[in-house]
Amino acid sequence: MKTILTIATSLFFLTNISFAQDFGEFRLNGNDISLPIPEKSTVEGTVNLPEIKPTPMKEWTVMVFMNGKNSLESEAIGDLIEMGRVGSNSNVNIIVELGRIKEQKDNTSNDVCIGTNIFYIGKNYKISCGKRIIPAQKIASLPKVNMGDSREVSNFVLWAKKYFPARKYMLVIWDHGSGWEKGNPVIAKGISDDEETGNNISTPQLGEIVQKIGDIEVLSFDACLMQMAEVIYEIKDGKVKYLTASEEIEPGSGYPYDKILFQLVSNPSMEGNQLSKIIVDEYIKSTKIPTATHSAIDMSKASILIEKMNVFAKAATASKEKAVIKAAKDSAKKYGPYNTSKYGKLLHRDLKDFVNIVAKNSKDEKLNAAAKEISDFISIGQLLVENKANDIGSNGVAVNMDILSEDYAELKIAKETQFDEFITWLLKYNVIVPFSNQNGW
Repeated sequence: MKTILTIATSLFFLTNISFAQDFGEFRLNGNDISLPIPEKSTVEGTVNLPEIKPTPMKEWTVMVFMNGKNSLESEAIGDLIEMGRVGSNSNVNIIVELGRIKEQKDNTSNDVCIGTNIFYIGKNYKISCGKRIIPAQKIASLPKVNMGDSREVSNFVLWAKKYFPARKYMLVIWDHGSGWEKGNPVIAKGISDDEETGNNISTPQLGEIVQKIGDIEVLSFDACLMQMAEVIYEIKDGKVKYLTASEEIEPGSGYPYDKILFQLVSNPSMEGNQLSKIIVDEYIKSTKIPTATHSAIDMSKASILIEKMNVFAKAATASKEKAVIKAAKDSAKKYGPYNTSKYGKLLHRDLKDFVNIVAKNSKDEKLNAAAKEISDFISIGQLLVENKANDIGSNGVAVNMDILSEDYAELKIAKETQFDEFITWLLKYNVIVPFSNQNGW
């Protein structure tokens, strides 16, 4: 339900919403911005965000939709502190919408960032968030925001682009993630688990977000398990140039924002391909997790990947190589198993590792050619801008081949290709045969 704003005094009185005015006039880089006043929400069904004087055009605006309304609340605050070590400057804006639930409030300190707030990150600012001080200026304190609602992401991004204009935009969706899977309550999730409302954002809803928000130079999922062919194809019709995400789970600390943002503010003229490469490199350098992965995708090539997967699916189902393909699937680099209440044990597989094993063991020429097409395309300079992993077999793109459900049927990859028919065909066959894995496993 849309939040209603009521003006009740000669200045304004806000019902169900309050904007941060403890700082008097909001001041950025010496430019006065008028006190926030109510503005009708850009997206139907979402909270109203403040109307402020737009800031001057900059090179980049980094927007972070940070859902800490779950077990990652402490890590959210830690990442805000990392961002503040660099902070916004004359060329780069850093804007964060952070959600925390009331149970996370620290009653022993002046905790002023409970609920949902929008912050402008700057290393000269200070706000108490629990027992920690974050380097931020509060722009708005919002009513209860359902951060598992895709429309709230769109609302935040459109607002930030209006009042913090830039030549290039980066959007980070920060939280738990699990790839293509969907489901409410959040026990079986897609991305952005809001444990207060019991909602999360599904993969088709990610497609709706990118359709609404316009140009995005870099879209980053600072979340587990999001770099999947299914997710890539779902967002291909938006105006996202580059996508960074992980095939595997991420640690709670996620991205090293200080390392990433330092390079951005030091060289704000960089393009999205360079920034996406920096994200991958710095993430891998920051973690000692032996299974860590991260890749950057050139989204202009997303449709080509799926076309090649469709050719492979047709060749596979027309072949006599069921046993080889099933064995290749079972042997390919896996991510999981993860227990879910909705799907049972869940696995993702590395797509390139899978097709390489098929090509090595199949005697079907058409199938081998289709597999090689995919393998060659998932490479740097083709689909990939960058790919880094701490162990072998992770090549930048994961895929589902273990579950076929009503939810999967809602994805574009199922509606527009024969890959779901391939999964159906594959799962009906349950014979294991010996064969050679290209990695010698």
